[in-house]
Amino acid sequence: MTLGWDRCGRASTLKTMYTLHIEHPITDFDTWKEAFAGFAPMRLSAGVRSHKVLRPIDDPRYVSIDLDFDTAAGAEAFLQILRARVWSSPAASPALAGDPITRILVTEEAAAA
Repeated sequence: MTLGWDRCGRASTLKTMYTLHIEHPITDFDTWKEAFAGFAPMRLSAGVRSHKVLRPIDDPRYVSIDLDFDTAAGAEAFLQILRARVWSSPAASPALAGDPITRILVTEEAAAA
């Protein structure tokens, strides 16, 4: 755990999380979303704590995904699974329209409005 501060200036704890950030073009969101949903058990067994799917407001054929993990090693291991088992197979990633751009990020600060 790392030490942080809440909105009132009091000490609080912030659990360090690691996010596998993925973005890539797609051919069709509904097709992509169905394939993404089909991998929910894989995400759960790989230790994904939460996920977020985002889309640009001006590009319906692009998607960003944030997958949160407890460790950087967990995020890296899942990235390797995606590369080997998902993105390398057109059947497993039917709406993928380009090479994914990925980064593993660490939470430095988090707050609610």
